[in-house]
Amino acid sequence: FYGTANSNQMLMEIMGLHLPGTAFINPHTPLREALTRESARHVLRLVHQGERYTPIAQVLDERAFVNGIVGLLATGGSTNHTLHLIAMARVAGIVLTWDDFDELSAVVPLLARVYPNGQADVNGFQAAGGLALVIRGLLARGLLHDDVTTIVGQGLEDYTREPALREGKLVWIDGPTESLDASVVRGAGEPFAPDGGIKVLDGNMGRAVIKTSAVKAEHQVVQAPARVFHHQDDMLAAFKRGELERDFVAVLPYQGPAACGMPELHKLTPTLTVLQDRGFHVALVTDGRMSGASGKVPAAIHVCPEALKGGAIGKVRDGDMIRVDAPAGILTALVPQAEWEARTIDVPDLSRHRHGVGRDLFGNFRRNVSTAEEGACTLFADEA
Repeated sequence: FYGTANSNQMLMEIMGLHLPGTAFINPHTPLREALTRESARHVLRLVHQGERYTPIAQVLDERAFVNGIVGLLATGGSTNHTLHLIAMARVAGIVLTWDDFDELSAVVPLLARVYPNGQADVNGFQAAGGLALVIRGLLARGLLHDDVTTIVGQGLEDYTREPALREGKLVWIDGPTESLDASVVRGAGEPFAPDGGIKVLDGNMGRAVIKTSAVKAEHQVVQAPARVFHHQDDMLAAFKRGELERDFVAVLPYQGPAACGMPELHKLTPTLTVLQDRGFHVALVTDGRMSGASGKVPAAIHVCPEALKGGAIGKVRDGDMIRVDAPAGILTALVPQAEWEARTIDVPDLSRHRHGVGRDLFGNFRRNVSTAEEGACTLFADEA
């Protein structure tokens, strides 16, 4: 499953923080054991003063983060990294925004189809040529910064190679120059789509991201009445009662980090997929997240500001006409402006939003700290 965890493996490799070709080598194999041992030896070379000494600040610069975004887009990775990469960059004193993702997505082609964006899993992706082939293609098209420092040296040419065992010895060999399964991964000259499939939506409900790499063109625009739920189980119950056999936009506010620690909304994907397959026009809008599980149903997620922070998604009422337009980058409630501005945000009882100690602690933390954007602005103002 090419969700957040495996997307992160890809990112660490294309950003130069893994040994080349190691992202998707299975555990409990001789090759993985050899790579684990070599990784331990290699990190000691990097941290001790000497010829190989490479502090992480030399690796993670602006070019490395751009390469990470390009890799995420080219492989159809998890939208959670539209949060994670921004937060990582801020720690390094680098300002990334959703606009950067949006602009890069317009020019980076989609080179992989891995579940949930395709039928193959990450093992199939690896067998078909994997990240080595993707990096080779992106380099050939000038879509990656090659003037970077990695843990193995300069440039990304080493990352077009793959690890192998030869007579029990770990070596690196040239990776494939052509796809071994064009239904899973392709070179940059024959992409599955001309863009990376992550777009930013704007409108009177706030800003959101949507991953369209698995959404057919005919489903990328949905205009339908809102059905508001404050818990994903409420929507599933409505589906079981037969109340959702129609066009609608499921709106789930109060799912964000401050409200309840931002749980995954994976349960919604199968239900909405069933309804879409039955011919209904459906979409999801939420200030929560769906990780890499956002599949063939349009899902505008990470809406910000989130409802508990005063976000306008909290103003939506059942029956409001909602427009989700991925090609045009629009997310809006078609409510008269005067009425929309006059509406108040009534916070529901969030006691049902219990997702375990970790989520509760995260929710409490997020309610009492500023956003990454505010924190970065404050930091840079202090430095100035």
